[in-house]
Amino acid sequence: MSRQRGQTLAGLALCLPLVLLPVAAYAIESTRLAARASALQAAVAQAAEDAASAVDVSALRNGQALRLDGAAAAAIAAQTLRGQDSAAVLDSVSVDLAAVSVGAHETVPLALGAFLGTATVTLRASAAARLAVGYERPSSRLPFPSRIFSSAG
Repeated sequence: MSRQRGQTLAGLALCLPLVLLPVAAYAIESTRLAARASALQAAVAQAAEDAASAVDVSALRNGQALRLDGAAAAAIAAQTLRGQDSAAVLDSVSVDLAAVSVGAHETVPLALGAFLGTATVTLRASAAARLAVGYERPSSRLPFPSRIFSSAG
């Protein structure tokens, strides 16, 4: 009977690494991919927000409605994306009168590519932002006590 107990222990010692190591490696790889996807999404969102600030100044000075400058918005989106995530590739910038949409992708190499059958994964992200008119005057309600700014008498 003592020989049976030793065989079970040896079987467990061989099976656990064959099951647990791939699961742990998959968890690490998926976490790394999720972090890269999150960083790409944040970079694309920042690029869209920055591009939405490209007001067509000449149209505004001529009394036309507030609108975006398409060429300037595309250039700002490309520059912001390059600064935020150097591995990201800008796919598209779509600009209409008051909104901009940005799309990008990034190719990420897989550490476990040999086991998964593919060496890379392509992550895609898109974001949109729109130009909005700001406030006319500041609010009379202050978020802090007004007595701080009162003159002492």
